[in-house]
Amino acid sequence: MAYGIQLPVQSQSTLYAERWEAGAGAKDLVAIARAVDRAGFAYLAVCDHVAVPRRLAPAMGTVWYDPVATLAHLAAVTERVRLLSHVAVVGLRHPLITAKQYATLDHLCGGRLVLGVGAGHVREEFEVLGADFERRGAVLDETIDALRAALGPEEFPEHHGKVYDFSGLGQRPRPAQPRIPLWVGGSSPPAVRRAALKGDGWLPQGDPRDRLPEQIARIRRLRANRGAAEPFTVGAITEPLYVGRAGWEVGRRTLTGAPEEIAASLRAYGAMGVDQIQVRFRSRSRAELIDQITAFGAEVAPRLD
Repeated sequence: MAYGIQLPVQSQSTLYAERWEAGAGAKDLVAIARAVDRAGFAYLAVCDHVAVPRRLAPAMGTVWYDPVATLAHLAAVTERVRLLSHVAVVGLRHPLITAKQYATLDHLCGGRLVLGVGAGHVREEFEVLGADFERRGAVLDETIDALRAALGPEEFPEHHGKVYDFSGLGQRPRPAQPRIPLWVGGSSPPAVRRAALKGDGWLPQGDPRDRLPEQIARIRRLRANRGAAEPFTVGAITEPLYVGRAGWEVGRRTLTGAPEEIAASLRAYGAMGVDQIQVRFRSRSRAELIDQITAFGAEVAPRLD
């Protein structure tokens, strides 16, 4: 079972950001990304919001780094870890713009991109950018098809749909990967269906453990009915973690304890059919977070299988 992490600092929702992140910046992100790379994580992830309306700012905050710029910066200071957008709200942009950005990123990083996409949920973002909020699901469905073409091997990709229509327009550089993995985020019924039928993987939106088996079973049914045989990556977001005995209050939902205790709990995800878990650690400083990342990679990860 692979393990990845959504990075701190780059998104600072009050729902999960630690206090120390408010004063952190690029140097902290680089140090954490390098620690993630060394610790054997499969991927590091960043989020996507263009602008947060005042009504949502108390919960979401307004610190949301641009995913392409952030992943490109971190690609240059890491060696093997994959780079995931979790998730890019691709319906906010024309697919040729998205393709140009992420194809260039994949080219520059040597083929380490995983493109995570989602429908989005902030109406004001769509409205100010001239995107259709009410039809965002249908637009995302077509955008995925358009991106499959635009991120494929053809220099002059072609797509003819209801929303987007293009051909005869060349884009280079091409991605380093012959096929960029495309993971679909979201836990609503339409999002799960979209992941099963259009994606190479599923990124749930914080489903608790007891909901995952039903969701995974539905994905398998949908794919079996379509006759899909391609590899598919099922993901899960774990509870917050703290490796070892914390000397401070880490919250009642946090999985904490000895490495084997944590690994035993996380192995339950694999038993459900989960292929990769996304983890988040409680911490009071960058140094403590790096210690947690290092301990997880050295002491918990080898016990996951």
